[in-house]
Amino acid sequence: MSLDLHIDELRIGAHALVRNLQLRVAPGAIHTVMGPSGSGKSSLLGAIIGTLPPDMHFAGTISLLGRRIDHLPTEQRAVGILFQDDLLFAHMNVFENLLFGVPAGPRAERRARVAQGLRDLDMEPFASADPATLSGGQRARVALMRALLAEPKALLLDEPFSRLDAQLRSKVREFVFALVRKRAIPVLMVTHDAQDIADPAQVTRLG
Repeated sequence: MSLDLHIDELRIGAHALVRNLQLRVAPGAIHTVMGPSGSGKSSLLGAIIGTLPPDMHFAGTISLLGRRIDHLPTEQRAVGILFQDDLLFAHMNVFENLLFGVPAGPRAERRARVAQGLRDLDMEPFASADPATLSGGQRARVALMRALLAEPKALLLDEPFSRLDAQLRSKVREFVFALVRKRAIPVLMVTHDAQDIADPAQVTRLG
């Protein structure tokens, strides 16, 4: 089922960032939100995952899989997020970073899920690698897989390709889009770069 946003108002102080926004993101769809800096893109993601600062006001409803989630704490919303910085843990190797994302359960099952994730990434030889030794593209792929191993019901992408050079950006973007479509979860991405758009028919512009 879909990620449904009904934003009456999202503002900071007296300044409204987003008003009267209604958006439905279907499973497997990648909807892009574009706009200049300060237009409310990242604040919109904060409203969805529940991390808005106290000085920001949100009015509206957010539903996922037919269930309203905007009143729930962040950890109960089942929404994952991938930032422009990969945020891998420097004191853990690749396998351990991925294992961190897997929900609690039998140890063998959790490790099997990580092993499958490494196969999906085509990075099995890098299981014991220090994240600092990976290329930018490899780090981005590991960060994505860690987010997906947490079993989110929806995924948010916050300028996830902006720190990659042009050639690597294209490859990583194609990998990310293919993998999330395969997982058939709704994806909402914010960006200021039109080249990041996954589907021209799935675009909302702010500001």
